[in-house]
Amino acid sequence: MGNREALLDAARQCLYEKGYARTTLRDITKAAGGVSMAAVGYHFGSKEALMEQALAGASAEWGRALGAALQGLELPADATPVERFEAVWSRVIASFAEYRQLWSATFDVIGQIDHQPQVREHLAAGLHEAREGLARMFAGPGDDLAGEPAREIGNFHQALLTGVMAQHLIDPATAPTARQLAGALARITGG
Repeated sequence: MGNREALLDAARQCLYEKGYARTTLRDITKAAGGVSMAAVGYHFGSKEALMEQALAGASAEWGRALGAALQGLELPADATPVERFEAVWSRVIASFAEYRQLWSATFDVIGQIDHQPQVREHLAAGLHEAREGLARMFAGPGDDLAGEPAREIGNFHQALLTGVMAQHLIDPATAPTARQLAGALARITGG
């Protein structure tokens, strides 16, 4: 493993263990086995850029794992949109246990956006990608995945995802289940 990969792995480890705001450059280089601080500048430009790439890599890993989990999702041909919603959210919520540290780190980073404009830009770019991915994940047969309908579906699920994961971090005992979310959706839509 080269210095770049060692620094990325160490940054992710520090992000999970210490959080975004409390991780220092020295923490990262120490966790990377003594890679020089100058290597961070050479490979990434700054500690913040390194931390952003580490978070982006962890988020992409979660997305791939969730995508793989959804590949095996089999629903009856006559499944309703609410049944599909529940089945997909069941997999999303199940992923939380394995990726809890990622969600904690994500909320830590969100808390820094007013102090780190480049973090805001990075998160905004990632949000666009996440919305598209969520729209695809939750799409049913025949759903329009172009333009405004896809954007609306992605926005809805991104808002729900952020809120559900925050609840799982704060109070896991009372955080909503997929069944509860689907029940609420059915009540709201009259379905």
